Amino acid sequence: MFDPQHWRSQFPILNRKVRGNALVYLDNAATTQKPLTVLNAERHYYEHCNANIHRGVHALSQEASEAFEASREKVRVFLGAQAVEEIVFTRGATEAINLVAQTWGRVNIRAGDEILVSAMEHHANIVPWQMLCEITGARLRVIPMDDRGVLQLDQLDRVLTERTRLVGVTLVSNALGTVNPISEIISRAHAVGAKVLVDGAQAVAHMSVNVCQLNCDFFVFSGHKLYGPTGIGVLYGKQEWLKSMPPYQGGGDMILQVSFEKTVYNQIPYKFEAGTPHISGAIGLGAAIDFVSTVGLDDIAEHEDGLLKEATALAESFGNLRIIGTAPGKASILSFVMEGIHPHDIGTILDSRGIAIRTGHHCAMPVMDYFCLPATARASFALYNTRDEVKALFLALRYVEKMFRG
Repeated sequence: MFDPQHWRSQFPILNRKVRGNALVYLDNAATTQKPLTVLNAERHYYEHCNANIHRGVHALSQEASEAFEASREKVRVFLGAQAVEEIVFTRGATEAINLVAQTWGRVNIRAGDEILVSAMEHHANIVPWQMLCEITGARLRVIPMDDRGVLQLDQLDRVLTERTRLVGVTLVSNALGTVNPISEIISRAHAVGAKVLVDGAQAVAHMSVNVCQLNCDFFVFSGHKLYGPTGIGVLYGKQEWLKSMPPYQGGGDMILQVSFEKTVYNQIPYKFEAGTPHISGAIGLGAAIDFVSTVGLDDIAEHEDGLLKEATALAESFGNLRIIGTAPGKASILSFVMEGIHPHDIGTILDSRGIAIRTGHHCAMPVMDYFCLPATARASFALYNTRDEVKALFLALRYVEKMFRG
């Protein structure tokens, strides 16, 4: 049986107290905590082979380069990509999306073209496309959703047309927890000649992903939501598209030859990795992938699904608590509001009892607008959370209710 206490012991931060209480960390959709293996991997780099990569002949540089590229291979296997050339290291999912928008987008999007996103996207999968539309004269369109937080695919034919050049869609909504039918969306998008970018930032820590089976054109995720370091992320792109895309930034390591007359760019993926990369972050990401692979994504998903079901049942029986996002297929996120109590007040009171949740618009303002809300409270679960922590959350919510209602 899956034992969260066993894995929990590998996360040092979970032993600390907050305001005199044991920490109950339920803000995993924002960022996950880091296991010792990840912390040790980064520390080992700095203590034993801290050097710049790819350009040094000395031992430290070669060791650092080997560790960096070994992590790229781990990402390839983790995503089921065909080649390491399809794996580009970025600062995170946000930069990965901007990279596609400012390279593939500028080459392929013209006035009159359309870019399609869903109604539940994170700002990172909206704003870069709006910026591209402003530059090119293209139009941004939206796949609508219903009151459960489910995409209305019966409306897809209305918004997905022969003018659609790219579809950007999240696999798991960070604000609602909805798991979207990505395979169907990709198939229908390809049928009209559109490319598809999948935002997997909220998905990769909770379910197995195979980009070849999905047949997506681009896939992005951030390391810090996968028990890895901040400041490191991944862009997967099919080789044929990456080869045709111009560089995103200029500088060292993304070139083969430079003169004042002409620059010859490096091969993929290096032509998208200008300058000194986040070497320790990439190595730490590789360690994080090793960690979740050891735990087992299927076991993680089953454990988290049990926590979500228990939390949902407690929420439904609470009384004046309303769940925001009631899709039949969800992953690890419970967003809610309490009548007459602002989410920020909920979060502040819970923090006084050592319980960390997220409150606000979650970088998904269109979702808040749809539900006519300024914000929600969001509890999000990870492999190290327990049933006792779920109960502690709702005991604390009763305390919030008592404070406001007497």
